[in-house]
Amino acid sequence: MLRPLPDTQLVAAQDSVTLDGTTSLPWPAKGQGAVRISGSGDIATFGEQKPVPTASVAKAMTAYVILKNHPLRKDDPGPQIEIDAQAAAESNSDDESRIKHLTVGQKFSQRELLKMVMVPSANNIARLLARWDGGSGGEAAFVAKMNAAARDLGMRDTTYTDPSGLTASTVSTAVDQLKLAEAAMQDEAFRAIVTVTDETIKGVVEPLHNSNDLLWVKGLGNKGIKTGSSTAAGGTLVWAADKSVGGETPMVLGALMDQHADGPDPQALRSLALVLDNSRKVIEAVRKALASTPVVHKGQTVGHVSDGLGGRTPLVATKDLSVIGVPGQKLRLTLGTAGGKPVPHAAAAGTEVGVLTVGEGPGAKTVPVAVGKRLAEPSFGTRVTRLS
Repeated sequence: MLRPLPDTQLVAAQDSVTLDGTTSLPWPAKGQGAVRISGSGDIATFGEQKPVPTASVAKAMTAYVILKNHPLRKDDPGPQIEIDAQAAAESNSDDESRIKHLTVGQKFSQRELLKMVMVPSANNIARLLARWDGGSGGEAAFVAKMNAAARDLGMRDTTYTDPSGLTASTVSTAVDQLKLAEAAMQDEAFRAIVTVTDETIKGVVEPLHNSNDLLWVKGLGNKGIKTGSSTAAGGTLVWAADKSVGGETPMVLGALMDQHADGPDPQALRSLALVLDNSRKVIEAVRKALASTPVVHKGQTVGHVSDGLGGRTPLVATKDLSVIGVPGQKLRLTLGTAGGKPVPHAAAAGTEVGVLTVGEGPGAKTVPVAVGKRLAEPSFGTRVTRLS
């Protein structure tokens, strides 16, 4: 009797590839930051990735959770939500960013309220949406959902304690914030809201104005996300930008945190200006360095099929593959089966048996891989020898 054949396995020749050259980014002297290309992966980080106050950057998670729990289709305003007594009272506070002069019973659509949160950074509306979603559990229940979403996204160094980011105990890192940004920017409604520069909403006494001045800079390709500023946090910014390269338009994501201007800084407005200026320099450098680079060539050996008994059959790429990145960027390589199908024990030369993924995250490029020669089952002698 012969033991059943062991499962065949795909084994990659290498787990990463580094693009030729180097890219130097103009990081600031202090704080922390990170930049990645959605689909290609991380470009670089700087500074110690330790949890620091987020300020209003936390509202990106508030919007993400609201849209996750209450999705909006394209141009769908969503349900009408009523201004409660707390939101109305907070609208007259002089101590924080808010939508002013609201009255109990006013109604706005979910989309309008999300714009109030993400464009002028209204704390009172962030809390209102949290209570609306949290139900009988109120804001505390919503904050628990924020932290659950952070765990699901792998944001290990992030803790949310309020939906607005006003409390200094709401902390995160630049690397963690890019995990959220990449997920949130997959949502069509989120993308549309964060690019709003100015908007007038009926029932709101002042036009909404986005504090992200980079949205007005020509040639920067900025697609918004969220600013933040406070005495504890300094200036913070999570940004998205794009650029057409080789017929594609990749999304570049970045975060700068813990940016503190020297000297007196009432309401951290100088620190906000500092993080915007420092981010602009990084965006310009990344966009300048972006290029489409050949990474995999047709016929290139990218791994092998292991029969589990010592036999190897080479795997080759079935076509060329180029990836948009920057010089010196390290790209992750992952070899997997096609559609989850098991790898066969026998196949003719040229049979596609797997997929090589270059990069990571939404938009990662893939290329089919095939056996470079006939894949044959282990011989009878091999199986007997291995059993002895």
